[in-house]
Amino acid sequence: MRFLTLTLLFVAVVGLHGQPALDPMVRDRLAGLFPAATSFSPKEGSPPHFKAYIGDGDERTLLGYAFYTTDLEPLERGYDGPIQILVGVDVNAAITGVLVVRHQEPYGSFSVDTPEFAAQFVRKSIRDRFRVGADIDAVATATISMRSASRAIRNGSRRIAKRFLVPGDPK
Repeated sequence: MRFLTLTLLFVAVVGLHGQPALDPMVRDRLAGLFPAATSFSPKEGSPPHFKAYIGDGDERTLLGYAFYTTDLEPLERGYDGPIQILVGVDVNAAITGVLVVRHQEPYGSFSVDTPEFAAQFVRKSIRDRFRVGADIDAVATATISMRSASRAIRNGSRRIAKRFLVPGDPK
């Protein structure tokens, strides 16, 4: 009986295809970044990332990649520590969205938590400068956190693009 329980637990965690099952909360967050996606890979690779797909089986098409800023830019800090942001980047090197997952900022409602902060990154090219006060609006008075979060989004997106979005390389 114990063997059967362990086997069922393994199948539930690893899934039937040999990959770990995606946490439903993470899947919901990824779906917010890629609304058209029908499936997502578990976090994998170097740098750590998720893949978003549309379609099924052999008919799947890659829509883009998602990553946590704290995985790709672990030394980047806001005013009161790291700001974990989930970022989506499509195959054309444009940001599909950002979602602030966790931070310790003392003034979250005045900082990177605002909807205006996240909205300004949607469809932004990763080739842009990402300068607060120039092409990024300072929607809050938390300058240190705004600059840090913008740098983490920019640098992480560029790392993903450099690794996976090579021109002419069908991934």
